[in-house]
Amino acid sequence: MIFEHSLVLSSFLFSIGILGLITSRNMVRALMCLELILNAVNINLVTFSDFFDSRQLKGNIFSIFVIAVAAAEAAIGPAIVSSIYRNRKSTRINQSNLLNK
Repeated sequence: MIFEHSLVLSSFLFSIGILGLITSRNMVRALMCLELILNAVNINLVTFSDFFDSRQLKGNIFSIFVIAVAAAEAAIGPAIVSSIYRNRKSTRINQSNLLNK
């Protein structure tokens, strides 16, 4: 029962994240949607690890690595967004072509 609930929660978070990432024009919103996707992946990793082999914690350990990547993204992403905003005066994704000056 808890297996199905966690898969439904994970799929809900993942679909909201993908929908927001595809339709978003704001860089900050895109970063938040990426965090939702990573959290959905973590829920799936822990759920399947517990379901298939509860004695080994492979999914839990791998989710710690995903959390580390998400923390690095949460630290570097806003710095990049603020740097782009400082130079371009916009955080819209379609207006921030960095290759053309």
